Amino acid sequence: MSTPPSAAVGAYFTTITSSLRSAVSRRRPWLELLDLSAISRPSSLSDASVRIRKNLSYFRANYATILAAVLAFSLLSHPLSLLTLLSLIAAWLFLYILRPADQPLVVFSRTISDRETLWILIAFTFSVILFTNVGSLLMSSTLIGFGIVCVHGVFRDPEDLFLDDTVLANSGLFSVVLNGGATAPAVVSKV
Repeated sequence: MSTPPSAAVGAYFTTITSSLRSAVSRRRPWLELLDLSAISRPSSLSDASVRIRKNLSYFRANYATILAAVLAFSLLSHPLSLLTLLSLIAAWLFLYILRPADQPLVVFSRTISDRETLWILIAFTFSVILFTNVGSLLMSSTLIGFGIVCVHGVFRDPEDLFLDDTVLANSGLFSVVLNGGATAPAVVSKV
């Protein structure tokens, strides 16, 4: 017996809401992010890369918020692209994610399997993003957001931030893949 669609939608939105609350709870104070006394020019390229790594580790939730705000502003300023993207999301939700498993998709009296539905949605999404301005809008706004994050990360001196070396070591781009999603426990040694 399958769960009703309203229960599946409720569970889906509950999961999203709890994930967003968890991310917001890890956010650092905005005044700490915008502290002008901590802005300085890096001494070298290696100093700039260390600064970006430390600031990315410390301000991760704030940077994600900035990136989401840039994406939202871009989409709100282009309502046709927003409508196209919402239509794609609705197609994925209703045709693949939230569709009950015991009810096959029937189009023109032909039953379409889940695998065929998946490939049709992938091809449709790829073609819509490729042949409309949605893809370029998402790409350009993402690059603008990453640019803002990188500029802040380079010029914000992380010396006053309280960072743990194990957190910094496990905060790389592929840390979730390499560490299996778990952070290593801190090892304390007495000398």
